[in-house]
Amino acid sequence: MSKNILLPTDFSDNALSAAIYAIKLYEKEPCTFHLLHSSRMKISRMSNISNKLIQVLAENARRELDHLKAKVTTDYANENHTFEVILSTNDLQDSIEAIVEKTKIDLIVIGSRGETKANDIIFGNNTVNVITHVKKCPVLVVPNDYDFVTPERIAFPTDFNRVYGDELQPLILLAELNNSNIKVVHINTEDKLSETQKENLDTLEVALENHNPSYHWMPKSDRKAKAIQDFNEEFHINILVMVNYQHSFIESIIKEPVIKTLGFHPNIPFLVIPQK
Repeated sequence: MSKNILLPTDFSDNALSAAIYAIKLYEKEPCTFHLLHSSRMKISRMSNISNKLIQVLAENARRELDHLKAKVTTDYANENHTFEVILSTNDLQDSIEAIVEKTKIDLIVIGSRGETKANDIIFGNNTVNVITHVKKCPVLVVPNDYDFVTPERIAFPTDFNRVYGDELQPLILLAELNNSNIKVVHINTEDKLSETQKENLDTLEVALENHNPSYHWMPKSDRKAKAIQDFNEEFHINILVMVNYQHSFIESIIKEPVIKTLGFHPNIPFLVIPQK
């Protein structure tokens, strides 16, 4: 069955990198890529704007979308891929939520910072809003200037404090694309696992048993972000995958989105799975 992949774009280099990454990641899979631009992003930064200027901006955005479609189709796509363009005058977040519902989007792939140039910021405002508010679709965040690497190793940090159900499906599907090794990593915050944690670990092992998993324990750390970063570097991880449950590590990134504060610099793609 063909996948529907949503590619929001502000026409920045980072958005283009994210689109190229998605096309290469799904090179062998039948996909429809939906290139989305919200002209409201530019309009909202302007004051005293006339209806005529709004129309001009929309026409310019349509031309840029058509140019982007032609570029990625010619330079990166293959016979497995088709492209659609969507120009919206609604807020980006509202546009994405509506399209996810209407088009049955399987995955959103977005750049980490778009036009944002601040080097100490983890994610730009648009990316944070998508991660925070889109509840029905996983979001793959691609760092600035990231060159595609076949994802041989996927990291999945967990504290074993919950039973994962359907949330595992995007992780499994991602691993199946390239027969990737899933590395489940637990950062020790206790002397030993509780009985509930042991049961959840057993359930996770059963769910992943056909998908080449390995299990890793990291030393106790006061900074979970730094421990995850160290694990990614030590094991040459290609994609980080986490579930965005309440009070999760992902929430801490969104609330405190500065690299120097958290010690977390996502220099690999980061798949965020909404909690079911």
